[in-house]
Amino acid sequence: MESLKSAGSAPAPPTARPHVVLLASPDAGHLIPLCELTRRLVEHHGFSATVVTFHSLSERQTLPSSLPAAVTIAPLPAVQIDDLPADALRPTVLVELIRRSLPSLRTLLRSINSTTPIAALVPDFLCSTALPLAAELGVPAYIFFTTNINHLYLVHRLVELHEGASPGEYRAITDPLEIPGGLSLRRADLPEGYRSSEEPVYARLLAAGRRYRLAHGFLANSFSDMEPAAVEAFRQVAEQGAFPPVFPVGPLVRSESDEEAAAGAWPLLEWLDGQPARSVVFVSFGSGGTLSVEQTAELAAGLEASGHRFLWVVRMPSLDGRSQAFGAGADDDDPLAWLPQGFVQRTQERGLAVAAWAPQVRVLSHPATAAFVSHCGWNSTLEAAVAGVPMIAWPLHTEQRMNAFLLEESLGVALRPRAREDGGVVAREEVEAAVKELMEGGKGRAVRRRAEELRQAAARAVSPEGSSRQALEDVAAKWKAALSHGP
Repeated sequence: MESLKSAGSAPAPPTARPHVVLLASPDAGHLIPLCELTRRLVEHHGFSATVVTFHSLSERQTLPSSLPAAVTIAPLPAVQIDDLPADALRPTVLVELIRRSLPSLRTLLRSINSTTPIAALVPDFLCSTALPLAAELGVPAYIFFTTNINHLYLVHRLVELHEGASPGEYRAITDPLEIPGGLSLRRADLPEGYRSSEEPVYARLLAAGRRYRLAHGFLANSFSDMEPAAVEAFRQVAEQGAFPPVFPVGPLVRSESDEEAAAGAWPLLEWLDGQPARSVVFVSFGSGGTLSVEQTAELAAGLEASGHRFLWVVRMPSLDGRSQAFGAGADDDDPLAWLPQGFVQRTQERGLAVAAWAPQVRVLSHPATAAFVSHCGWNSTLEAAVAGVPMIAWPLHTEQRMNAFLLEESLGVALRPRAREDGGVVAREEVEAAVKELMEGGKGRAVRRRAEELRQAAARAVSPEGSSRQALEDVAAKWKAALSHGP
């Protein structure tokens, strides 16, 4: 796999293949599915590709090692961001980093296009400021939407709500919000930025949503059987010309081979090999999710009281009450030291706690894994869907509450323990009850059955005749036709 060291040097992909350029925002949760999309465009649809990466804010951002030879990686040079406020939220920093990288990106795109005409530009949804560059080149632009289609429907409703609004006028989203499928989403379950029209982030989300209308379409990391009502709603919206069309092309998840290359040998997999089939509750809150010290203790007590086997990926707890942290903790910090005294010893016959990280795709696909206590990040959600593993939904931040709502209320593949009203902590009794119900109860049986049905639907979607494979083929055909006709 060829790698460019700086912007401005054009790659030299095989000229027999049409060429697509994809922009990955500097976040591993976006980069991994975008690389899987790239792989499919190359292996299934005959493209060569350049994946443009921005300067990373995370030491964990790594590219899959097994991308096809027809893929070029083009990293853009770093830009100065140390003038931003120290307390700036991560999404704000990401968007500003991307904006300041646009001059280098423009240079790179022009260089590529001068030698190999670009068939399409595919930025992920945080990179909407790059859409005008596609117009400059006269190539179609399709936004890669890394989360679910219902989230995109929320963006559409936000833009629709502000049609005819005066400059500086921001209208609040209704509470509850009616979403496709006859569901009502409470304001508390919206992504944080959408909850108050008075916060500065609300204006930025609206501006991004309006930019989305510059795109020719969306490639969504979902599939028709996972969100049928949202897919149908967007079909109607696109027919009316109110928003670009949506093409469900997922699930796009990290492959086991890439994960194995990145992770190497893991003793926890040997431990899993020794457990009975469908007996282990896997607990992990993603690379950016953190629990408080109190919540860590309550979770431990609930797992212990449940009596079930568990594999828990323990991260450093949050000492300031935040549920989202990136790069926190020193190299010599031991998150296991924050577990309740004696917990590891008391549960050592049926439980395993590991520090910081685990090969999640491998764990979820392991025959011993029965359930997944998850923060409901969309990548983790799709990985569970592909593996057919039912979930205990424990959202922490961003769009995860909305994801948890869909998993429980629409798909029926998750149970959701309720937090106390006096501080948001999920009590040990709730943890114990949720684990027992999912593993033993009648409602849990229905959730397990639905998770298996979703696994089968996910497999069908990406099969040669599946809906996602065909949706991407339809888009690829449009790109090739536009390229052959010229500007």
